[in-house]
Amino acid sequence: MRDEIIAPVKPRDACGVCGGFATGQDMAFLTCFALYALQHRGQESAGIAAGTGGGKKMWVKRGMGLVSEVFPDSAELKKIKCNLAIGHVRYSYGSEGRSPENTQPLRLRYRHGELATAHNGHLLNSRSLRLELEEGGAIFQTDTDSELLAHLVARQGSINLEEALAAVVPRLKGAYAFVVTDGRKVIGMRDGYGFRPLSLGKLDGGYFLSSETCAFDTIGAEFVRDVLPGEMVVLDEQGVRSLRVTGAEQESLCIFEYIYFARPDSNLQGKNVHLVRRELGRRLAREHPVKADIVSGVPDSSIAAASGFAEEARLPYEMSLVKNRYIGRTFIKPTQQMREEGVDLKLNAVQKIVEGKRVVLVDDSIVRGTTSLKLIRIMRRAGAKEVHLRISSPPVSGSCHYGIDIPNPVDLIANKHDLEEIRKMTCADSLGYLSMAETVAAVGLPSGNLCQACFTGDYPLRPEE
Repeated sequence: MRDEIIAPVKPRDACGVCGGFATGQDMAFLTCFALYALQHRGQESAGIAAGTGGGKKMWVKRGMGLVSEVFPDSAELKKIKCNLAIGHVRYSYGSEGRSPENTQPLRLRYRHGELATAHNGHLLNSRSLRLELEEGGAIFQTDTDSELLAHLVARQGSINLEEALAAVVPRLKGAYAFVVTDGRKVIGMRDGYGFRPLSLGKLDGGYFLSSETCAFDTIGAEFVRDVLPGEMVVLDEQGVRSLRVTGAEQESLCIFEYIYFARPDSNLQGKNVHLVRRELGRRLAREHPVKADIVSGVPDSSIAAASGFAEEARLPYEMSLVKNRYIGRTFIKPTQQMREEGVDLKLNAVQKIVEGKRVVLVDDSIVRGTTSLKLIRIMRRAGAKEVHLRISSPPVSGSCHYGIDIPNPVDLIANKHDLEEIRKMTCADSLGYLSMAETVAAVGLPSGNLCQACFTGDYPLRPEE
């Protein structure tokens, strides 16, 4: 019986990026710790590129696996004398392969020196840009948008990286948060819609960029502000400066960052993720009340929503599901009999809590529906009298074109089935989704400033045919 990679059962974010410039700091070491904080955004590979700030040859290490696997002795990073570094954790997206070649940051050598790039998001016009470059003689070694950006920069005549990027960025269509370095400075860029998050923090002696603010807490940085849509932020020995490199469109931060992707201790656009999720639960309880004995959440992203539901419904919150945190990314495939009985190596129910009880089970989303069915079977096997499924977001009915790995619409249960059909397929006693209006209200930002395309089908940008 062979090891098998666990197929994704939730939407997955396609990477976390970070990087900074600071004098008197062990930047490679700090960047490694920032990557630990961003590990939830990508668990397939990790990497760091570091430089002295003088444009000399950069140190780069990247590999497949978790941060702890790629950098098993982070203390060794303290020996690397550098003023700047960028880092990346990755999930593959779409056609991008899970291979060592696609690990980031990518380092390329060109006529003006070295260039290291890391990316979160997805370029919608990557196919046409890649074809144009290949017809001009470019040879690609990876499937990533990071390499595409590097090729475009290399073709610019300017030795100044800022000028080259400013000329290239208007050609990029889609979602991106890039961190780039030439060994002299670190540059962060965000697309004109702001689909993917990127924030700026202050360190002693410099500044740091990160996909999420939780990384600032880990490395002792102070949050300054979010990078604006269409903005380029340059970090070097002079401090920080900002340039507008593309027109700011209607801001469209991914609403799934609040529902599922971001860490609870992160703040996005001034809104704390944990508090938003708790408010999602409160509104869910008001929209879909149910007579029950206890409320429980699916670890880990649904815990806050479940506690909010319990508070609003005035029901006790119980930890009825326990997560095995030591499974890792691979496991031996269970037997057919184990699958039929609902055996799961990652989650187990606490029988003494759920036995004979009417349970409200709160989850953040339903994608294919297979996970929900498995969870309800686990609860019933433990003796739950009733299981009422409550989802703290609307039905996911469409794919994402902006860097979130959501399955093809034909594989999404809400794309093919109505509420009652989904309830029957998951074997729940009742089912309730939070409405789109209440989801937006819980976030507390204007509806027009949030991308809701996977729920509504209203895409701010359409991909190439």
